[in-house]
Amino acid sequence: MTQQPKPTPAMNHLRFLNYIDEIARAGSIRQAAERLHVVASSVNRRLLDFEEELGTPIFERLPHGMRLTAAGELFINYIRSHRSALDQTRSHIEELKGLRRGQIRLLVSQGVAVSFLPRAIALFQQTHPMVEFHVLVLDHVQALNALRNYQADLALVLNLPDEADIERLLVLPQPLKLMLHRSHPLASQREVRLRDAFNYPVVLPDADFGARRLLQRYLKRSSLTLAPVITSNSFEFLRGCLHHNQMVSFQFEIGSQDEGGQLAVRDIAERGFPSGELVLARLRGRQLEVITNVWVEALQKQLQKPRAHIHKA
Repeated sequence: MTQQPKPTPAMNHLRFLNYIDEIARAGSIRQAAERLHVVASSVNRRLLDFEEELGTPIFERLPHGMRLTAAGELFINYIRSHRSALDQTRSHIEELKGLRRGQIRLLVSQGVAVSFLPRAIALFQQTHPMVEFHVLVLDHVQALNALRNYQADLALVLNLPDEADIERLLVLPQPLKLMLHRSHPLASQREVRLRDAFNYPVVLPDADFGARRLLQRYLKRSSLTLAPVITSNSFEFLRGCLHHNQMVSFQFEIGSQDEGGQLAVRDIAERGFPSGELVLARLRGRQLEVITNVWVEALQKQLQKPRAHIHKA
Protein backbone atom coordinates (compact mmCIF):
# COMPACT_ATOMS: atom_id res chain seq x y z
CA MET A 1 0.00 0.00 0.00
CA THR A 2 1.33 3.41 -0.97
CA GLN A 3 1.92 5.57 2.09
CA GLN A 4 0.36 9.02 1.97
CA PRO A 5 2.77 11.93 2.52
CA LYS A 6 2.57 13.53 5.93
CA PRO A 7 1.17 17.07 6.05
CA THR A 8 3.86 19.73 6.13
CA PRO A 9 3.95 22.28 8.99
CA ALA A 10 2.54 24.90 6.60
CA MET A 11 -0.36 22.62 5.64
CA ASN A 12 -1.02 21.91 9.33
CA HIS A 13 -1.05 25.64 10.03
CA LEU A 14 -3.72 26.19 7.37
CA ARG A 15 -5.74 23.29 8.70
CA PHE A 16 -5.60 24.66 12.23
CA LEU A 17 -6.68 28.10 11.04
CA ASN A 18 -9.70 26.35 9.57
CA TYR A 19 -10.46 24.99 13.06
CA ILE A 20 -10.75 28.55 14.38
CA ASP A 21 -12.98 29.61 11.49
CA GLU A 22 -15.26 26.63 12.01
CA ILE A 23 -15.64 27.41 15.72
CA ALA A 24 -16.72 30.94 14.77
CA ARG A 25 -19.28 29.63 12.27
CA ALA A 26 -20.63 26.87 14.52
CA GLY A 27 -20.57 28.83 17.78
CA SER A 28 -19.18 25.88 19.72
CA ILE A 29 -16.11 23.64 19.83
CA ARG A 30 -18.18 20.47 19.84
CA GLN A 31 -20.17 21.39 16.73
CA ALA A 32 -17.02 22.59 14.96
CA ALA A 33 -15.31 19.29 15.71
CA GLU A 34 -18.29 17.35 14.33
CA ARG A 35 -18.21 19.35 11.09
CA LEU A 36 -14.46 18.88 10.78
CA HIS A 37 -14.63 15.16 11.66
CA VAL A 38 -12.03 15.48 14.40
CA VAL A 39 -12.17 15.11 18.17
CA ALA A 40 -13.25 18.14 20.17
CA SER A 41 -10.15 18.03 22.37
CA SER A 42 -7.92 18.51 19.31
CA VAL A 43 -9.91 21.55 18.19
CA ASN A 44 -9.77 23.00 21.71
CA ARG A 45 -6.02 22.38 21.95
CA ARG A 46 -5.36 24.24 18.71
CA LEU A 47 -7.53 27.13 19.84
CA LEU A 48 -5.59 27.40 23.09
CA ASP A 49 -2.32 27.29 21.15
CA PHE A 50 -3.41 30.19 18.93
CA GLU A 51 -4.66 32.21 21.87
CA GLU A 52 -1.36 31.68 23.65
CA GLU A 53 0.56 32.71 20.53
CA LEU A 54 -1.58 35.83 20.06
CA GLY A 55 -1.46 36.68 23.75
CA THR A 56 -5.20 37.30 23.97
CA PRO A 57 -8.44 35.27 23.88
CA ILE A 58 -10.05 34.78 20.48
CA PHE A 59 -13.38 33.67 21.93
CA GLU A 60 -15.49 34.39 24.98
CA ARG A 61 -16.47 31.13 26.69
CA LEU A 62 -20.20 31.43 27.33
CA PRO A 63 -22.51 28.90 29.06
CA HIS A 64 -24.07 27.94 25.75
CA GLY A 65 -21.31 28.44 23.23
CA MET A 66 -18.46 30.57 21.98
CA ARG A 67 -18.49 34.21 20.89
CA LEU A 68 -15.69 36.08 19.14
CA THR A 69 -13.87 38.76 21.09
CA ALA A 70 -12.87 42.03 19.40
CA ALA A 71 -9.42 40.51 18.79
CA GLY A 72 -11.13 37.38 17.51
CA GLU A 73 -13.11 39.38 14.94
CA LEU A 74 -9.86 40.77 13.57
CA PHE A 75 -8.25 37.33 13.52
CA ILE A 76 -11.23 35.74 11.74
CA ASN A 77 -11.12 38.44 9.05
CA TYR A 78 -7.43 37.63 8.60
CA ILE A 79 -8.16 33.90 8.28
CA ARG A 80 -10.91 34.36 5.72
CA SER A 81 -9.07 36.88 3.57
CA HIS A 82 -5.93 34.71 3.79
CA ARG A 83 -7.87 31.65 2.64
CA SER A 84 -9.48 33.61 -0.19
CA ALA A 85 -6.05 34.73 -1.40
CA LEU A 86 -4.79 31.15 -1.17
CA ASP A 87 -7.73 29.90 -3.24
CA GLN A 88 -6.95 32.49 -5.87
CA THR A 89 -3.28 31.46 -5.96
CA ARG A 90 -4.26 27.82 -6.32
CA SER A 91 -6.52 28.79 -9.21
CA HIS A 92 -3.65 30.57 -10.95
CA ILE A 93 -1.45 27.51 -10.45
CA GLU A 94 -4.13 25.31 -12.01
CA GLU A 95 -4.32 27.67 -14.98
CA LEU A 96 -0.56 27.50 -15.40
CA LYS A 97 -0.84 23.72 -15.47
CA GLY A 98 -3.35 24.00 -18.29
CA LEU A 99 -6.28 22.71 -16.22
CA ARG A 100 -9.76 24.15 -16.37
CA ARG A 101 -10.92 23.25 -12.93
CA GLY A 102 -11.75 25.01 -9.70
CA GLN A 103 -14.63 25.73 -7.37
CA ILE A 104 -17.16 28.53 -7.79
CA ARG A 105 -19.20 29.44 -4.73
CA LEU A 106 -22.47 31.20 -5.43
CA LEU A 107 -25.30 32.52 -3.36
CA VAL A 108 -28.59 33.14 -5.11
CA SER A 109 -32.21 34.03 -4.51
CA GLN A 110 -34.67 31.17 -4.64
CA GLY A 111 -36.19 32.51 -7.86
CA VAL A 112 -32.80 32.35 -9.58
CA ALA A 113 -32.18 28.80 -8.37
CA VAL A 114 -35.36 27.26 -9.74
CA SER A 115 -34.70 27.30 -13.49
CA PHE A 116 -32.23 29.91 -14.71
CA LEU A 117 -29.16 28.88 -12.69
CA PRO A 118 -29.26 25.10 -13.41
CA ARG A 119 -29.42 25.89 -17.13
CA ALA A 120 -26.61 28.48 -16.93
CA ILE A 121 -24.34 26.09 -14.99
CA ALA A 122 -25.03 23.22 -17.40
CA LEU A 123 -24.12 25.45 -20.34
CA PHE A 124 -20.89 26.58 -18.64
CA GLN A 125 -19.87 23.03 -17.78
CA GLN A 126 -20.06 22.03 -21.43
CA THR A 127 -16.77 23.89 -21.89
CA HIS A 128 -15.54 23.67 -18.27
CA PRO A 129 -16.57 20.17 -17.15
CA MET A 130 -14.11 20.03 -14.24
CA VAL A 131 -15.48 23.13 -12.48
CA GLU A 132 -17.36 22.42 -9.26
CA PHE A 133 -20.22 24.69 -8.17
CA HIS A 134 -21.33 25.22 -4.58
CA VAL A 135 -24.67 27.05 -4.39
CA LEU A 136 -26.35 28.61 -1.36
CA VAL A 137 -29.97 29.77 -1.59
CA LEU A 138 -30.43 32.82 0.65
CA ASP A 139 -32.52 35.96 0.90
CA HIS A 140 -31.02 39.38 0.18
CA VAL A 141 -30.18 40.14 3.82
CA GLN A 142 -28.44 36.79 4.37
CA ALA A 143 -26.62 37.28 1.07
CA LEU A 144 -24.89 40.43 2.33
CA ASN A 145 -23.63 38.62 5.44
CA ALA A 146 -22.49 35.61 3.42
CA LEU A 147 -20.44 37.79 1.06
CA ARG A 148 -18.84 39.60 3.97
CA ASN A 149 -18.02 36.32 5.73
CA TYR A 150 -16.39 34.86 2.60
CA GLN A 151 -18.99 32.09 2.41
CA ALA A 152 -19.39 32.76 -1.30
CA ASP A 153 -17.53 34.43 -4.14
CA LEU A 154 -20.54 35.93 -5.91
CA ALA A 155 -24.16 36.78 -5.28
CA LEU A 156 -26.92 36.69 -7.88
CA VAL A 157 -29.76 38.03 -5.82
CA LEU A 158 -33.05 39.84 -6.27
CA ASN A 159 -33.25 43.30 -4.70
CA LEU A 160 -29.83 43.20 -3.05
CA PRO A 161 -29.38 46.41 -1.00
CA ASP A 162 -26.84 48.90 -2.30
CA GLU A 163 -24.02 48.86 0.29
CA ALA A 164 -20.64 50.63 0.18
CA ASP A 165 -18.62 47.42 0.59
CA ILE A 166 -20.54 45.51 -2.10
CA GLU A 167 -19.55 45.90 -5.75
CA ARG A 168 -22.42 45.55 -8.21
CA LEU A 169 -21.13 43.87 -11.37
CA LEU A 170 -24.47 43.87 -13.17
CA VAL A 171 -27.97 45.17 -12.40
CA LEU A 172 -30.99 44.15 -14.47
CA PRO A 173 -34.64 45.20 -14.05
CA GLN A 174 -36.95 42.37 -13.05
CA PRO A 175 -40.63 42.83 -13.89
CA LEU A 176 -43.16 40.92 -11.87
CA LYS A 177 -45.04 38.28 -13.88
CA LEU A 178 -48.26 36.34 -13.44
CA MET A 179 -47.83 32.55 -13.38
CA LEU A 180 -50.66 30.12 -14.01
CA HIS A 181 -51.34 26.74 -15.56
CA ARG A 182 -51.50 26.72 -19.36
CA SER A 183 -55.10 25.40 -19.11
CA HIS A 184 -56.18 28.36 -16.94
CA PRO A 185 -58.91 30.61 -18.44
CA LEU A 186 -56.59 33.64 -18.24
CA ALA A 187 -53.80 31.87 -20.13
CA SER A 188 -55.40 32.87 -23.46
CA GLN A 189 -54.61 36.55 -22.75
CA ARG A 190 -51.28 38.19 -23.57
CA GLU A 191 -51.67 40.59 -20.63
CA VAL A 192 -53.75 40.13 -17.50
CA ARG A 193 -55.21 42.83 -15.29
CA LEU A 194 -54.64 42.40 -11.56
CA ARG A 195 -58.38 42.69 -10.97
CA ASP A 196 -58.99 39.70 -13.23
CA ALA A 197 -56.17 37.69 -11.65
CA PHE A 198 -57.57 38.32 -8.18
CA ASN A 199 -60.85 36.66 -9.19
CA TYR A 200 -58.98 33.35 -8.84
CA PRO A 201 -57.25 31.80 -5.80
CA VAL A 202 -53.86 33.48 -5.32
CA VAL A 203 -50.81 31.67 -3.90
CA LEU A 204 -47.83 33.80 -2.90
CA PRO A 205 -44.37 33.68 -1.37
CA ASP A 206 -44.06 34.68 2.28
CA ALA A 207 -44.07 38.36 3.19
CA ASP A 208 -40.26 38.43 3.39
CA PHE A 209 -39.86 37.73 -0.33
CA GLY A 210 -39.29 40.62 -2.74
CA ALA A 211 -42.10 39.74 -5.15
CA ARG A 212 -44.64 39.75 -2.32
CA ARG A 213 -43.37 43.09 -0.94
CA LEU A 214 -43.43 44.70 -4.40
CA LEU A 215 -47.00 43.58 -4.99
CA GLN A 216 -48.17 44.71 -1.55
CA ARG A 217 -46.60 48.17 -1.98
CA TYR A 218 -48.34 48.64 -5.31
CA LEU A 219 -51.71 47.53 -3.94
CA LYS A 220 -51.55 50.10 -1.15
CA ARG A 221 -51.96 52.78 -3.83
CA SER A 222 -54.88 51.01 -5.52
CA SER A 223 -58.41 49.98 -4.63
CA LEU A 224 -57.57 46.29 -4.93
CA THR A 225 -57.19 43.97 -1.97
CA LEU A 226 -55.23 40.74 -1.88
CA ALA A 227 -56.11 37.70 0.21
CA PRO A 228 -53.85 34.78 -0.73
CA VAL A 229 -55.24 31.33 -0.05
CA ILE A 230 -51.75 29.83 0.35
CA THR A 231 -48.39 31.33 1.32
CA SER A 232 -45.07 29.50 1.42
CA ASN A 233 -41.30 29.97 1.48
CA SER A 234 -40.95 27.33 -1.26
CA PHE A 235 -41.22 28.41 -4.89
CA GLU A 236 -41.41 24.78 -6.00
CA PHE A 237 -44.42 24.21 -3.73
CA LEU A 238 -46.15 27.32 -5.11
CA ARG A 239 -45.54 26.09 -8.66
CA GLY A 240 -47.14 22.79 -7.71
CA CYS A 241 -50.22 24.62 -6.47
CA LEU A 242 -50.77 26.11 -9.93
CA HIS A 243 -51.78 22.69 -11.23
CA HIS A 244 -54.91 22.76 -9.08
CA ASN A 245 -58.11 24.80 -8.64
CA GLN A 246 -57.16 27.46 -11.22
CA MET A 247 -54.71 29.09 -8.81
CA VAL A 248 -52.42 31.94 -9.87
CA SER A 249 -49.16 33.31 -8.49
CA PHE A 250 -46.68 36.16 -9.02
CA GLN A 251 -42.93 35.85 -9.47
CA PHE A 252 -40.09 37.90 -10.89
CA GLU A 253 -39.23 37.15 -14.52
CA ILE A 254 -36.02 35.24 -13.70
CA GLY A 255 -38.00 32.82 -11.49
CA SER A 256 -41.05 32.45 -13.72
CA GLN A 257 -39.53 30.14 -16.32
CA ASP A 258 -41.05 26.69 -16.59
CA GLU A 259 -38.91 24.08 -18.30
CA GLY A 260 -41.70 21.48 -18.29
CA GLY A 261 -44.02 23.71 -20.31
CA GLN A 262 -47.08 23.08 -18.11
CA LEU A 263 -47.11 26.61 -16.72
CA ALA A 264 -47.72 29.88 -18.56
CA VAL A 265 -46.27 33.31 -17.82
CA ARG A 266 -48.19 36.48 -18.59
CA ASP A 267 -47.47 40.20 -18.34
CA ILE A 268 -49.39 42.34 -15.88
CA ALA A 269 -51.51 44.85 -17.80
CA GLU A 270 -51.30 47.74 -15.33
CA ARG A 271 -49.09 50.51 -16.68
CA GLY A 272 -46.36 51.79 -14.41
CA PHE A 273 -46.27 48.56 -12.45
CA PRO A 274 -42.92 48.61 -10.59
CA SER A 275 -40.01 46.26 -11.20
CA GLY A 276 -37.41 44.75 -8.91
CA GLU A 277 -33.70 44.35 -9.55
CA LEU A 278 -31.53 41.32 -10.24
CA VAL A 279 -28.03 42.06 -8.94
CA LEU A 280 -24.78 40.23 -9.65
CA ALA A 281 -22.33 41.31 -6.93
CA ARG A 282 -19.19 40.53 -4.99
CA LEU A 283 -17.42 41.90 -1.94
CA ARG A 284 -15.70 45.13 -3.00
CA GLY A 285 -11.93 44.73 -3.43
CA ARG A 286 -12.03 40.96 -3.24
CA GLN A 287 -9.91 39.20 -5.85
CA LEU A 288 -11.70 36.29 -7.48
CA GLU A 289 -10.17 33.09 -8.79
CA VAL A 290 -9.43 32.98 -12.50
CA ILE A 291 -12.18 30.47 -13.22
CA THR A 292 -14.68 32.56 -11.25
CA ASN A 293 -13.93 35.56 -13.46
CA VAL A 294 -14.50 33.36 -16.52
CA TRP A 295 -17.86 32.35 -15.03
CA VAL A 296 -18.77 36.01 -14.38
CA GLU A 297 -18.22 36.84 -18.06
CA ALA A 298 -20.31 33.86 -19.18
CA LEU A 299 -23.07 34.68 -16.70
CA GLN A 300 -23.24 38.32 -17.78
CA LYS A 301 -23.69 37.22 -21.40
CA GLN A 302 -26.51 34.87 -20.38
CA LEU A 303 -28.27 37.53 -18.34
CA GLN A 304 -27.97 40.22 -21.01
CA LYS A 305 -29.37 38.14 -23.86
CA PRO A 306 -32.57 39.64 -25.28
CA ARG A 307 -35.36 38.17 -23.20
CA ALA A 308 -38.43 37.22 -25.17
CA HIS A 309 -41.69 36.63 -23.37
CA ILE A 310 -41.54 33.18 -21.83
CA HIS A 311 -44.05 30.50 -22.81
CA LYS A 312 -46.46 32.83 -24.55
CA ALA A 313 -47.93 30.03 -26.60
